[in-house]
Order: sequence, then C-alpha cells, then structure tokens
Amino acid sequence: MRMASFNTSTPTRSQGVTLLELMVVVSIMALAAAGVSFALRDAPNAQLEREANRLAALLEAGRAASRASGAPVRWVVTPDGFRFDGLQPQTLPENWLATGIRVQPAQSILLGPEPIISAQVLVLSISEAPARTATVASDGLRPFTVR
Repeated sequence: MRMASFNTSTPTRSQGVTLLELMVVVSIMALAAAGVSFALRDAPNAQLEREANRLAALLEAGRAASRASGAPVRWVVTPDGFRFDGLQPQTLPENWLATGIRVQPAQSILLGPEPIISAQVLVLSISEAPARTATVASDGLRPFTVR
C-alpha cells in the first residue's frame, strides 16, 4: 500500500487576518483618533455653555453672600467682564474665562439681601458664534439656572 505524499515545498497562503494584526490596526486607529481630539479647539458652543453655567453659579454665590451679610449686592456688566458691587474686592471672580462674551440686557442685577428678588433673564452670546445664545434666568425665588 502506498501512502499519499504531501508536497511540503510549496508555501501555504493564510486566509484571513490574525487577531494580533487586528489589534494592532485598532490600536493605531485609537491613537490617531485621540490625537485628533486633542488637536481640536474648544468649540464656541462648549465655551458659551461653560460661561453660562459659571455665571449662574456666581450669581447664586453673590445672592447667598448678600443674604448672609444683609447688605445689597449688585451684579454689574463691565466692558472687560463684570463685578459684584457690595462685596469685598476679589471675593468672586470678575472676568469671563472665554473672550468675546456678551450679555443682554447689559444692565445691573440686584441680588439681595431679600430672599425673593425680581425675575431676571440674561442672554449670553459669544463673538465667534453670535447666533448661538445661552440664557441664565431666575424667577426670583428659585436659583439661577441655564435654560
């Protein structure tokens, strides 16, 4: 009986991709995506939202300080930012984190010392995307929130 002989001199071609090759390709793509995300600038929408949330928190801090001290505190828009009249200087921040933030209406807001103030609405915009706005408001009883 004769046994079948196999020719071992011809190379065999693999069909498909190994798991290791697939993992290398996926890791290279992940590194490239991470590099691109770090290279992108902060979007104006994110800056505007961050400023609106920060302003709401600062207005609430000013309101709480006014109630605690019993002295009126007024938030005033300035050409280069804002200020809190009635508080010690540097008690709260007085500038925007981003450049080009505009507030409408550009008037002052009385934050206390009464626990109930008049309803307030401020509309923030950024010069990079003037069509986008964020609204910071309070009905006078509840805290300032971003709408």
